[in-house]
Amino acid sequence: MMAAQAAQADEPFINPDWANSAVYIGAGIGQSRASIDEQRIRASLTANGASVSSFSANEREAGYKLFIGKQLNQYFAVEAGYFDLGTFGFDARTSGNGMLGGEAGFRGVNVDLVGQLPLNQRLSLLARAGANYAKTSTHFSGNRLAAVTNPSASERKLNAKVGLGAEYKFSEALAGRAEIERYRLNDAIGNRGDVDLVSFSLVYKLGRPAARPVVASVIPEPVAAAPVVEPAPAVAAAPVAVSEKVTFAAEALFDFDKAIVKPEGKQALDELVSKLQGMQTEVMIAVGHTDAVGSDAYNQKLSLSRAEAVKAYIVSKGLTPSRVYTEGKGESQPIADNANSAGRAKNRRVSVEVVGTRTGTK
Repeated sequence: MMAAQAAQADEPFINPDWANSAVYIGAGIGQSRASIDEQRIRASLTANGASVSSFSANEREAGYKLFIGKQLNQYFAVEAGYFDLGTFGFDARTSGNGMLGGEAGFRGVNVDLVGQLPLNQRLSLLARAGANYAKTSTHFSGNRLAAVTNPSASERKLNAKVGLGAEYKFSEALAGRAEIERYRLNDAIGNRGDVDLVSFSLVYKLGRPAARPVVASVIPEPVAAAPVVEPAPAVAAAPVAVSEKVTFAAEALFDFDKAIVKPEGKQALDELVSKLQGMQTEVMIAVGHTDAVGSDAYNQKLSLSRAEAVKAYIVSKGLTPSRVYTEGKGESQPIADNANSAGRAKNRRVSVEVVGTRTGTK
């Protein structure tokens, strides 16, 4: 399912209301890092006059997390999850063939408030703050256990956690995240410190609306009328070919630098669709244009994405997809001077041309 969503990465985003209120699930994996309190361990081992001959520590481990979230709006979400940061350890040797080894593992659950700052349609910055309830399990071994008060201890504590990261949307439903999170934890023997997790996650939003079915025009079967004596029957006029072209300012359909049709834009397109009632549409062409700000390649891509978004919305209203074509002209066809803001506003536009026939009577 996720692979299919990734394959649709170039499709326009046409369900912003759903995406900004959806429930999502995710999973992440990465590397965690803790700090072993070497100074405190050395002090415990040398309290009776022995000296530490060697000390090694394992401060890096693999970690993972599973989570479920609810998008509150475009900018905020809440998440609940389970995490396992791995098991960290040390090995110390003292004079007189003394040995002490120890390890501590951290796992638990968390609840976070996640803030999202969209940079464009696909890329957002993330920041999170919340709380974690973690179980810490510690175990010590060796012939110097007198240096510790409890060889096998565990503790459960509620602490804070924070994080920063970025999210890239492969499609409207599937996204990837890169994050660094800091978990405040207790190690069950009196220490309190931080464990950091650097991870990559996949996030999938549930319940994406299915594409609306295209409703084919139904021509009623002719009904035989009773014979009527008239001088001459009415003669139906031949279908008349018509062509209509409407141009929308980009600001009327989209937010700045976006290709998602906003509510006001949907109303404008609804008016266009209503004007097409009674017309047998042969072909429709949506053409996007931009001003000259930015690179040619970026403007070309944005203009095409906007034309595709207009097509997707009009198709959702019942027009046959094979009759609708799109083009992106970028900044190549200005109708005003790009040197001033008024001219640039005129150049940011989407034109829709419809060719078809209307049938009337003489």
